[in-house]
Amino acid sequence: MHLVTYGINHNTAPVHVRELFAFDASVLPSALSALHQQESVLEVVILSTCNRTEIYCCLDDDSDNTILAWLHDFHQLDSETITPYLYHYQGCDAIRHLLRVACGLDSMVLGEPQILGQLKDAYSQSLNASTLGKSLGRLFQHAFAVAKQVRTDTAIGNSPVSVAFAAVSLAKQIFSDLAESTALLIGAGDTIELAARHLHDNGIQRLIIANRTVERAHNLAVQVDGYAISLSELPAHLAEADIVISSTASQLPILGKGAVERALKQRKRKPIFMVDIAVPRDIEAEVGQLEDIYLYCVDDLRDIIEENLQSRRDAALQAEEIIDTQVDHFQAWLRTQDAVPVIRAIRDSAEEISKHSLEKALRQLEQGLPADQVMAELARSLTNRLLHEPSRQLRLSGFDEDGQLLESARRLFNIKDKK
Repeated sequence: MHLVTYGINHNTAPVHVRELFAFDASVLPSALSALHQQESVLEVVILSTCNRTEIYCCLDDDSDNTILAWLHDFHQLDSETITPYLYHYQGCDAIRHLLRVACGLDSMVLGEPQILGQLKDAYSQSLNASTLGKSLGRLFQHAFAVAKQVRTDTAIGNSPVSVAFAAVSLAKQIFSDLAESTALLIGAGDTIELAARHLHDNGIQRLIIANRTVERAHNLAVQVDGYAISLSELPAHLAEADIVISSTASQLPILGKGAVERALKQRKRKPIFMVDIAVPRDIEAEVGQLEDIYLYCVDDLRDIIEENLQSRRDAALQAEEIIDTQVDHFQAWLRTQDAVPVIRAIRDSAEEISKHSLEKALRQLEQGLPADQVMAELARSLTNRLLHEPSRQLRLSGFDEDGQLLESARRLFNIKDKK
């Protein structure tokens, strides 16, 4: 069995190339079946995301040009289009690559957990398409277990490394139970959308989305069980907010010191946590001077993110050590699979010898020979016949100058030197 991986990802190919070789969910089952039917292909898993397309295969020989030719043919593109962007791994390198992908070490955002779910989906698709066998099935299950171990034993996923996630994580530090808090998000761009989803996933009680275009705010609000307001309504709702996160394209501040002071009076000095992600800033810098206001700007978050990235890099070094060990463990399992047919052949031979010896003993008993004599002959015959070929090969090993067969026999039969 020969394990290979072909792939492109965000490090090796720009997005317009990755798009050419992506496998849409609607074509993935047919793609799996088509590749599985190729000569020498025993097992197949295809992983296709916005950042990577990877093909994992078990082959019955080491000539894996079949996969590359099929890939070009399936997407109807010439080899020059993709070859410069491809990476190719075999054997233990293919095993290590899969484990690194599963642990988030090969992702655009170091340590991100989404790729593990995508790998599990790819595994399920292959299972449903009947292109998954014992070897790849065991490898992917092993990868899932290693990813869990890395997340348990290291801090690879503990520190937020996106602006939106960092902002929500800071909010959770100040308000331990977001289920009792209200958040006011100003803007409706990508960062605000991510922040809204993170807050919603963390059980925020109320979400208010404020935007210059109310319709756009409404479109986001309905996705996170919130409600939308216009920017002109901000003063009326600011006092409700325990958390304020702002990210607009405004060239002038949206929240000034006076408006925030009035909101604090209405709140009876109950604190407000504010994050201003915008450049130029949406919240006047003087707001940070007010008591009971915790104001962070984008630079503060960048410092936190860089510190967290370094924490993840340190954890990644630990993860690499775990992966090295687990690659060895999986290779050991593969070697045990190579022994299975040999063990089966030895057992079959021994059972055939036993069958013939038993038939001979039964005939002797029918002829009236004493039972003890028959049993003794059976034991002697079995011993001689079972050990005949191993003994002959060991005698011939005298011509083997390095003595490997003799040493292997000692290990095989656990023979200790007599003291």
